[in-house]
Amino acid sequence: MNTLRLYVKSIGMLLRSHLQYPSSFIMQTLAQLVMEGGEMMVVILLVDRFDNLKHWSGGNLYFFFGLMAVSFYLTEFFGRGITGDFPSMVRTGRLDTFLVRPRGVLTQVFCGGTDPRRITCIAVGVAALIMGSILSGISWNIFKVLILIESIAMSCLLILGLFMIEAIFSIFSVKSVELVNAITYGGRSACQYPIDVYPLPLRALFTVVAPFALTMHVPASWILDKPLYGWPLWTAFVTPLSGAVVFTVMTCFFHLALRHYRSTGS
Repeated sequence: MNTLRLYVKSIGMLLRSHLQYPSSFIMQTLAQLVMEGGEMMVVILLVDRFDNLKHWSGGNLYFFFGLMAVSFYLTEFFGRGITGDFPSMVRTGRLDTFLVRPRGVLTQVFCGGTDPRRITCIAVGVAALIMGSILSGISWNIFKVLILIESIAMSCLLILGLFMIEAIFSIFSVKSVELVNAITYGGRSACQYPIDVYPLPLRALFTVVAPFALTMHVPASWILDKPLYGWPLWTAFVTPLSGAVVFTVMTCFFHLALRHYRSTGS
């Protein structure tokens, strides 16, 4: 509980620091809106050109897009310390200062960065979810609401876990690992569409290696009353937990990697 209070206080301080330059913040936030709005425009054009994609309607595509956007950009909003700042912490020697403080390194990393510019990207995702829900005619109930919340939460943990792979590699090498970017940012682009529209190798990649299909697509398909692969109802509650499993495993590897960290000497 004390750690959570520290995190909330740190994020509040970082948000206030971003708002010290309101003009810059507004312009950068609008740039993020244009970027994510452009990606949603691609989905709109796709829906306008084709009535459906396999058995998925246009409303279904909006729903999948919105679920990915909300999950991914919530992670970048609150987890910027690990999703973007950690490699620079290693290169500049900032990580050295974390090692001599009483708090855990990972806690300090999460408290060390936020990206409030992503608020507009999250808003676009929420708009897509609402559009998808209306166009798909979703009949909401308490179970579907709980599954949606679980899917978003577990997807955030999955994304954090995948970004931690880059953090782990950056301890051993200052060079970026493009393969990790292919899984994280590539996964965001690919998995904003239903997983079963892709060939088998991609389905295997995003089901077993980076299980976006398990944290997002299985629960989303049940919410849409189109169970993926015909899997039973209980899978919509269980498969999202794979996100927590990935995050836990990557956290263990992160702490193991820290044992091999060599100070910059700064």
